[in-house]
Amino acid sequence: MTVPSFRRGVKFRFDTVRDCWIILAPEKLFMPDEIAVEILQLVDGARSIDTIIDDLAARFDAPRDEIATDVIAALEDLSSRGVIQLTDAE
Repeated sequence: MTVPSFRRGVKFRFDTVRDCWIILAPEKLFMPDEIAVEILQLVDGARSIDTIIDDLAARFDAPRDEIATDVIAALEDLSSRGVIQLTDAE
């Protein structure tokens, strides 16, 4: 079971000036798309990727396979950019 969490120094918040969600990382600013925002709102360091997928599939009444593809791709991309850390938990 893999659990995503924000890396140290990374903040995910709603920016009232830009009127959108942003990710602040050391010397970086990301403006995630709507799909990434839905995923990131569930990243709390406790939920596994499978739990996030299940939550989103239920919320949007969408096929789990499609949701899984989007969630995994988004988290892997954010991990490669140094925003998210993926930890294997038991």
